[in-house]
Amino acid sequence: MARSQREAFEPLSAADASNIAIDAPDQVNAFLMAGVLAPGGPASTDGTVDMAALRRLLSERLRAVPRMAQRVARRRSRLVWEPATLDLVRHVREVDPVEGLPGFERLCAALIVEPLATDHPLWEVLVAPGVAPSRSGIVVRIHHAMADGIAAVRLAQALLDPTPATSNREVMHPPQPGPALGNSPSRRAARAKLKTLVSAVQRTAAMFRTAVPRTSLLGPLGAIRTIAFADVELQPLAQGAASVGATLNDALLAAVGAGVRSALLDTGEDPPATLPVSVPVALPDRGGSGNAVGVMVVPLPTAEAATEVRLSEVAGLTRARKTDARSRGTLEITRMPLTARIFARFARHQRMVALFVTNVPGPRDSLSLGGAPLERIWPVTTLQGNVRVGVSALSYAGRLMCSIHGDAAGVDARRVAAGLQEEFARITGLAQAPKD
Repeated sequence: MARSQREAFEPLSAADASNIAIDAPDQVNAFLMAGVLAPGGPASTDGTVDMAALRRLLSERLRAVPRMAQRVARRRSRLVWEPATLDLVRHVREVDPVEGLPGFERLCAALIVEPLATDHPLWEVLVAPGVAPSRSGIVVRIHHAMADGIAAVRLAQALLDPTPATSNREVMHPPQPGPALGNSPSRRAARAKLKTLVSAVQRTAAMFRTAVPRTSLLGPLGAIRTIAFADVELQPLAQGAASVGATLNDALLAAVGAGVRSALLDTGEDPPATLPVSVPVALPDRGGSGNAVGVMVVPLPTAEAATEVRLSEVAGLTRARKTDARSRGTLEITRMPLTARIFARFARHQRMVALFVTNVPGPRDSLSLGGAPLERIWPVTTLQGNVRVGVSALSYAGRLMCSIHGDAAGVDARRVAAGLQEEFARITGLAQAPKD
């Protein structure tokens, strides 16, 4: 193999290779972002999009994001990123019209279990007319091997029109070569790595201790999913949370607990006293990977209680756990392909967590695509293991945009969304409530 060819191949980091390893037909490991485009630029007032114009626009912007023109290949025993010829007719395409927002939710539910072709770059942009009068839906899918939630949002933003806040933001370029594999780490670094590995083993063992009672929230994942969207104005929600010493993320967690409780009661199922929720925590050192997150497990209270009582309790639970999660770092066993596959298999039977909840900071300003305003954005993350409900949130242009992703064999995502929306309204009302 010529030297120039070898230099074109960039080995996947262990974390990114692990995200390829755990991909499965029933658990597609891809991040999805759904949005609504208003008329402007390539988007017409009749709700259609000029696909040729959109492809020309994206072709120019993709030059600034080298990762989007690479695919995953196996070279000897290693997975590598290698250059690929982009076929934008394949990667950027229009799908059949949907029937309003409910139809758009159903489209996203179908896409979330559709694998991305591994012989092409692991992303796609889909346009769906009919989401609303004079509006088109747009869906961006990015494999987690390319980026986690935060980095995936940044990748998607690189395709959109620049704003003052994003024009100078770094997009994901292949990392510079690091030290040779043969270089020995310092003794201090070795001790730190050993400590992290011991912590990972302890946390992995904890996964298989019975913690969650029998509930429809846990079980085998099927091919039929439900997705529902919800949103709330950010500032009033933050003010309501702050009135009892809680954060915006605490408000989201408390509302999720209330929404899931409502959905379980609707099915005739008594909610467990607490629902352990897995919450990703961003870590400061990303290195060369697009994936660097720790995990915080929060036991959400589900007992019937006043909103302010539940919210205060959640705030107290998260304070200590967030610091601990960041000090422990990533779950190292999931950052190596072989052990990640073993972990993924055992995770199908775990009883440590009942829900996934993630909150990704998004852009403060409204975004646009070639002059077409992006009115709304919802992030949708995959379900993993045996967890049948996941809630994703993204702050965008003054609103907290949420999606609920559920397995059809579990609770109805639409009922969770309704309960979430109701609790958001109650939390928002705390800021206006008279003080004793």
